[in-house]
Amino acid sequence: MRVRGSGVNPVCFRWARDYLPARMKATDIRKGHVIMMDGQPVRVMDFTHRTPGNLRAFVQLRLRNLVTGNTFDTRVSATDFLDEAQLDTKEFQVLYRDGGGVHVMDLQNYEQHTLDEDTVLDAGPWLQPEMVVQVEWLDGRPIAIELPSVVELDVVETAPVMRSATKTASSKPAKLSNGVTVQVPDFVNEGDRVRVDPRAGTYLERAK
Repeated sequence: MRVRGSGVNPVCFRWARDYLPARMKATDIRKGHVIMMDGQPVRVMDFTHRTPGNLRAFVQLRLRNLVTGNTFDTRVSATDFLDEAQLDTKEFQVLYRDGGGVHVMDLQNYEQHTLDEDTVLDAGPWLQPEMVVQVEWLDGRPIAIELPSVVELDVVETAPVMRSATKTASSKPAKLSNGVTVQVPDFVNEGDRVRVDPRAGTYLERAK
């Protein structure tokens, strides 16, 4: 069936509308966005808008290839449009980790999957049993993990608290119960439970 006088098949029009990738202006790119570059999905790790004198404005990008794991820098014109990756995000619970990878369970249908190191990347040390994470899928395969914004962990090793330590004092390294070391205020002691942003690897506050 065709729309009279239009010469356009409505079924084909709907297919194109549903399957053509969304386009994003370079100046609208933000950290965490996943775009397609040279046919592969890349995540924006950092970005800077630059207008050098009389030259044309551009956006400096630091990208991580979600297929290879490689990180690289590039620049695009501020007037360019880039294709957004068509991702499907699903909620999974971490079960356990072994030599084969990280085993997770889909919380909707209870199917289990194994995420390899290329998918886990820097998220690996933060993944603990029973943790709920968002797994991003592209073309039927997992390509990346989005960690929660806050996790609570115990401090297992750090320097003793100094008497003069205050909430505005300098920081010190502290090893957490998952083996990751972060910077914490001087008043934090071994055995304290702290809240951390695992995506940035930064201390937030002591757990209440």
